[in-house]
Amino acid sequence: MEGYLLQTPELFEASGAIAPDVRRIGLYDVRVFQWQAGVKARFAAMPVPAVAGREYGEPYLGGGPYDVRGLVGTPRVLVDGKPLELLPGTGSLSARMDGVHAPLAGPGGSAVAADGAALARSLPASQVQLEMAIAGTQSLGIVPVADSNSIVLESSWPHPQFSGRFLPNRRSIGEGGFDASWNISSLASAAQSQVLDASSGRLTARSGGAGDEPAVDSVMVALVDPVDVYTQADRASKYGILFVLLTFVGFALFELVKQLRIHPLQYLLVGLALAIFFLLLLGLSEHMAFWKAFVAAATACIGLQFVYLSGVLKSWWRAGAFATMLTALYGALYSLLVSEDNALLMGSLLLFGILAVVMLVTRRIDWYERAATLG
Repeated sequence: MEGYLLQTPELFEASGAIAPDVRRIGLYDVRVFQWQAGVKARFAAMPVPAVAGREYGEPYLGGGPYDVRGLVGTPRVLVDGKPLELLPGTGSLSARMDGVHAPLAGPGGSAVAADGAALARSLPASQVQLEMAIAGTQSLGIVPVADSNSIVLESSWPHPQFSGRFLPNRRSIGEGGFDASWNISSLASAAQSQVLDASSGRLTARSGGAGDEPAVDSVMVALVDPVDVYTQADRASKYGILFVLLTFVGFALFELVKQLRIHPLQYLLVGLALAIFFLLLLGLSEHMAFWKAFVAAATACIGLQFVYLSGVLKSWWRAGAFATMLTALYGALYSLLVSEDNALLMGSLLLFGILAVVMLVTRRIDWYERAATLG
């Protein structure tokens, strides 16, 4: 019968800078990073149970990344100041975790004395230092497996998302990046027992996560882009109906105030030109910067409508005024799209302002008289 003894550290410290980067795959941007990790752990002396007839193998230090494909270069590990050779795999910790391990000198062999009595053995206290570079995509997770855990992370990425089972005790986020720290006790985490379950194969996959990702309590940091191209294009399309309606309101005002007759087909063509803007925006933004795509799509649509409306409204001046109104609307739309926190407020203020202008312009109009005149 085989078994093993597992000792978790009494102190765990992890720190380092997360260097972000963006890779383009086809039409998509993928956020990647490289974490220059510095890890320290302290293990207390561990008594080895003396059981007659039990034979112990060589102890080893195990851990490292869940997926070793993220390792950049060769990690360096020191135990009590002495370098050790790292080997692939985590031994009996878990067949589902890659990781690395390093053999230690310890109490191997038989644990029975010549007279049949069990011998008492122990592993000495030790200090472990690990330096490694880990590359990954979008998110980094760290398991607080010690009795006392201290984690300090920093990065130049300005939009972090903190998740996992623990939020940072302290964090600072700005345009130049973020730094955050966690202090976690084993009293607040089930990570130690979960690692034991993982090593015995009893741990199920994380709910909602990857199919082979273990459900271990962890600190998670993700590099997100709150206003990426597709989010901005989605926001723009949601404002599409509003912009068509506002344009039709402008047409109706011209029709009433200037006593012009505008055919429903002309309304339809202008509405289609406005709708095409959002399709152009999405298509162009997949091949160039979003602001460039926005300017190109807006210029094309406003120019087309300026030429068309000069005939519909029977005046270049009126068409220019209408094109100026559209330019202001597109400018307001761009401000809404690039705003991360104030999009709803800005949209509400925009609608209120437009409604106020329409009410002020039409406050003295006799609608019955104008309707009879147009009829």
